[in-house]
Amino acid sequence: MDIKVLGSGCANCKNTIALIDQVAQAKGVKVQLQKVEEMREIASYGVMSTPGVVIDGRVVHAGGVPSREKIEQWLSA
Repeated sequence: MDIKVLGSGCANCKNTIALIDQVAQAKGVKVQLQKVEEMREIASYGVMSTPGVVIDGRVVHAGGVPSREKIEQWLSA
């Protein structure tokens, strides 16, 4: 599962990466986690508020840190 976190490197972006990593490890799901800070690439996904989360090329979240429950749902799909 390829997961990209889109954002400028703010605290919310870092928290989002850490939370996704924690949930993936807890569930035993192998993920490839990537941080995207380039504004042109972020805009190419149509994300205007960060952090944004892209899973396997599809935007699943934008703006604010996603909840643990939401991340668990993504990783169960």
